[in-house]
Amino acid sequence: MSSAASLLVTPYDRKVRLDSFPASDIELAVVIPTLNERDNIVPLVAALDAALANINAELIFVDDWSTDGTPEVIAELARQRSDIRLLRRCGRRGLASAAIEGMLSTTAPVVALIDADMQHDEGILPEMVAAVSSGKLDVAIGSRYHSSGSCGTWSQKRLKTSRFATVLAQAAIGSDVEDPLSGFFVMRQDLIVDVAPRLKGQGFKILMDILSSAPRRLRVAEFPYVFRTRVAGRSKLSPGVAVSYLRLLVAAGLRRLLSVRLISFSIVGSIGLIVNLALLRLLLPSLGFAAAQAVAVAVAIGSNFLLNNAITYRDCRLRGWRLFTGALSFYGICGMGAFANVGVGSVVFWSDHRWWLAGAAGALVGTGWNFLVSSIFTWRRPLASAVS
Repeated sequence: MSSAASLLVTPYDRKVRLDSFPASDIELAVVIPTLNERDNIVPLVAALDAALANINAELIFVDDWSTDGTPEVIAELARQRSDIRLLRRCGRRGLASAAIEGMLSTTAPVVALIDADMQHDEGILPEMVAAVSSGKLDVAIGSRYHSSGSCGTWSQKRLKTSRFATVLAQAAIGSDVEDPLSGFFVMRQDLIVDVAPRLKGQGFKILMDILSSAPRRLRVAEFPYVFRTRVAGRSKLSPGVAVSYLRLLVAAGLRRLLSVRLISFSIVGSIGLIVNLALLRLLLPSLGFAAAQAVAVAVAIGSNFLLNNAITYRDCRLRGWRLFTGALSFYGICGMGAFANVGVGSVVFWSDHRWWLAGAAGALVGTGWNFLVSSIFTWRRPLASAVS
């Protein structure tokens, strides 16, 4: 090893263990965000050593200024081993941003993310790494919901809450990944470099952020495991985590839908608005505003469905029996939007008595709802393969 190489590794390697395999030969970087996980560090390192015995790996701990001695434990290990590194962050917190910084700090071709609480099963890492290293996958996900995976000893309430959050995530990102909220996955390092500028980096759900931000559809596979019960340390779940998740959910849904389809859908919506207002004006004298608006909304929804199916979703348009069931789905989803449409329009009309303003206000609310929900659900399966 050259003197320059020795200088490079000295800060992390008092025993210069990299003489046995150069840094350029590192196959995997395991990124481990930490916040007050002192008692889990040594057992986790031992478990990873056993699981990765045949893989040249480095462990990168990204610590968010723990106050329980966590960084000191990691630092002591790093003094003894060149394959352990510690990144300390001061003034900012969050698993997602810690994961991003850790994955960007390595030159290993493959990176893995695993929690420090030992609830993930490190034993499946070799299989996941092999799948990504072979070039067959972009991302290998440790999944609680795929095949034989499970959430272990979770209560029914927590399990139902998690599954509901998972369904929302699947809808928002247009993916059939069964565990898009997993915090345990392996991916190519060049992929995180490519996608990093697009990431929100908020909260805990980094995988969902990556899946929704990727510029193309990723090759993904899930590897089942049983989620373990935490032994040491405390859970980081809090109301703030839930708020961060909701913000990411909205951002992912909007980002997924802000595409060429949005422009087309907006044009169709404008046509629907014209249909709505024309019928409202025609029927208003005989039916009164609420009834006239209800009829106008029903006709506008039907015309919007047919036009969107023929134009906006031409590449995946519904035909035959699917056209009928799709129309039912569209009407069902838009039912709530129609109630909002009529309600908002009625309130505006009662307070202002300008029929065109009331009709436009109601139609805008209904159109917004129709766009978001129908894009996710009515044409969901086709969109999962191509949103453009």
